[in-house]
Amino acid sequence: MTGRIHSTESFGTVDGPGVRFVVFFQGCPMRCRYCHNPDTWDFSGGREVTAEEIMDEYDSYREFLKSGGLTATGGEPLAQPDFLAELFRLAKSKGVHTCLDTSGCVYDHREHAKIDEVLRFTDLVMLDIKHIDDSAHRALTGHGNSHILAFAEHLRELGIPLWIRHVVVPGITDGEDDLLRLGHFLARLKNLKALDVLPYHDMAKPKYAQLGLEYPLPDTPPLTKEEAVRARDVIMRGIREELRSTTK
Repeated sequence: MTGRIHSTESFGTVDGPGVRFVVFFQGCPMRCRYCHNPDTWDFSGGREVTAEEIMDEYDSYREFLKSGGLTATGGEPLAQPDFLAELFRLAKSKGVHTCLDTSGCVYDHREHAKIDEVLRFTDLVMLDIKHIDDSAHRALTGHGNSHILAFAEHLRELGIPLWIRHVVVPGITDGEDDLLRLGHFLARLKNLKALDVLPYHDMAKPKYAQLGLEYPLPDTPPLTKEEAVRARDVIMRGIREELRSTTK
């Protein structure tokens, strides 16, 4: 079995616990306006590999990855569920910690057998929630968020450890009411282990230019670290509010 990947990174430090071997899958159905990897969108791009080839590459760095493991990111890894399941199965057979970094956008609660096969071999899911409001999510990414929120709840039911990532974009995802709503939702996820609130940056502008693409947010300023901290505080307030309301 083969899959299409964009590239690999041998010493990832922001893609799960410890030092990670990161596999960037090729192809993504979403078009997030702040995406910094537009070169991973095309499903026909990248290169074709086998799971064994990836694990052979992993093994060449294994000594440096003892505290970490393997992370599948993208693009959207779950858009290639059969190959991803084979990769994670092989990784687990070698005792390697597996982390799935996903938007969850391809999850379908009616037909999720292939995704569940991936999750059988998944130690941790890092789930990007782009926006808590469905219409705003659609404007931001081209897709609604109902499948994504349903995927988060499915992970809760399965008890798979979950890290949530949320990128704060000025004027788009930084509204206090939306951040509170996100916190209210996250409070229901008993498997939540971490929350990463990431400041928007525009460092991908040169990449868009090289690809001949118009940058979607040309006038949006990068978010400061202080503003990201404020946004995280609001989300945490929402979590506490929801927890208090459910324990009364």
